[in-house]
Amino acid sequence: MEKFLGIILSAVLSLCLAGCGNTANGTAQAGVLVMATNAEFPPYEYHEGSQIVGIDAEIAAAIAEKMGCELKIEDIAFDSIIPEVSSGKADMGMAGMTVTEDRKQNVDFSDTYAIARQVVIVRADSGIESLDDLEGLTIGVQQGTTGDIYASEDYGDDHIERYAKGMEAVQALTQGKVDAVIIDNEPARVFVAENEGLVILEEAYADEEYAIAVKKGNTELLNQINAALAELKADGTLDAIVAKYISAE
Repeated sequence: MEKFLGIILSAVLSLCLAGCGNTANGTAQAGVLVMATNAEFPPYEYHEGSQIVGIDAEIAAAIAEKMGCELKIEDIAFDSIIPEVSSGKADMGMAGMTVTEDRKQNVDFSDTYAIARQVVIVRADSGIESLDDLEGLTIGVQQGTTGDIYASEDYGDDHIERYAKGMEAVQALTQGKVDAVIIDNEPARVFVAENEGLVILEEAYADEEYAIAVKKGNTELLNQINAALAELKADGTLDAIVAKYISAE
């Protein structure tokens, strides 16, 4: 009987680890889940010493654990994440990434794991009080983000200054090189708290959803990620991770 139970337990364990057991099941490297990110986006991903931490990093670690994988995080430029995933160099992209129709042409997306909001940061003494006041002004954005895409469409490419990192756009704002910065709400709160004299407009710029990017057609990996996300939502892990970094309003 004990031998029979041992065989069953061994089979169950093998099934649990199948997600990262071999490359045929979706991951580029056997036993490893590679996440591409841009660790300049607190509280979703940022550096703490030599480690990359944050909401996305912890969610990715929880997904990897459920798949029986070791998580490997690669920190690259934001606009290189989708090419990295599309080429198969990374298994998934997580970087506070918004689902858009353009991006869906190049990658598949998991189920949504967070609702986000684009906001506008301005200098407190700028006199800018609404989105209408941005007309004709110079707006700083992080290159390749939805803030970049939306602002270019709404205000014209000639009025957009692009930066490799969101923090660089905020620094340009404090130095008077741009009049406003459009960026996601949570990193905006961090940047405003760290830079005296900046405020966030009350009027939101856009609402959006975050999801995980996976190589187009890799349904095996996508299904495993969605199954893991569903479990993390159901058992409260996802909410606990978010609450650790974002206090309730």
